[in-house]
Amino acid sequence: MKHKRWLIGALILLIGVGGIAVAQQYPTDQMGGQQQPAQPASTVQVDASFTAANEWLSKNHLSLTGSPAGRDDAAAFSQEMILFYGEAYGNPAHTNIAQRGGMAKRAAVVVAQRSLAEYINGFAIVGDTLVKDGVAQYDVIRSAVAGFIKGVQVVFQDYSPEKDTAIAIIKVGMHGPDGFASSLYKKMFVTEKKMDPQFVKAIHEVDGNPAPNFKTAVVPVEAHDGLIIDATEQNFRPALINRVFTPKGELLYDPSKISQKVLVEQGCGEYTNSVDKAKAALDSRGVKNPLVIKAIGTVSPSDIQVSDDDAVKIFSANQKKGFFASAKVAFVLK
Repeated sequence: MKHKRWLIGALILLIGVGGIAVAQQYPTDQMGGQQQPAQPASTVQVDASFTAANEWLSKNHLSLTGSPAGRDDAAAFSQEMILFYGEAYGNPAHTNIAQRGGMAKRAAVVVAQRSLAEYINGFAIVGDTLVKDGVAQYDVIRSAVAGFIKGVQVVFQDYSPEKDTAIAIIKVGMHGPDGFASSLYKKMFVTEKKMDPQFVKAIHEVDGNPAPNFKTAVVPVEAHDGLIIDATEQNFRPALINRVFTPKGELLYDPSKISQKVLVEQGCGEYTNSVDKAKAALDSRGVKNPLVIKAIGTVSPSDIQVSDDDAVKIFSANQKKGFFASAKVAFVLK
């Protein structure tokens, strides 16, 4: 699912979200940049800087995490990083070209940071609860998100003296030591093996009502060592917490069944746009014979539903091989 997004589309998005910054007579914000007004779309021009940025994205097989059509969470999860773009004009008061370009680059980073902050607020935590709601509801979410944007990495910068415009691309990893998702997962645990009761309750509820764990008699099944859920026919999106339910509302798969180490380092599973890619992703983690199941619906945009018969197969296969604990699960999206 590592697909390309051209910067022209990203520019249209940023004008609506963050605006084009002008590195001049505006007050400095808390991130060390400047607060600037939006400029009209007609001012956007393509030059060597945009070409260079496109080439960088193409060379690294990456895409920006936004487009005029909206956010692209699938790209963020599949490429294991969030990428955002910012643009800023130079300050006419700076006659020194080096200073002018440096300040414009700095302002472009601030624009990208602002857009990234809005994007992260729209991440689904569990069910229909977004990060922005979780900040108000959960102390652990608030502490994890606070100040996180300041830790972004600038991966591309350029300044065009001809257009007097700077551009910047910033990156936030999804998992790993400094990853956005990992920082939240870490906060969910009180100890190495015990999840915060606040989150255990949230994970095991739907619309405020308890969701019982699925239990059934184990049936004879093939020795499957992983799970692929084909959700291409459903309006399903990746989230910080993806859950699998039965038609009766029983909870089959959730983060409380994953070891802390695996959850922090890898998340709830893999995300691709084809079953073959899902098999390849799981194969890289040692899965040789995954169980492939087709989803029948959703409980929420980030909660998938499987049939009763398939739930029994999944439950039985996991009882035999224990692939839930290592999150050897892949979701295939549209």
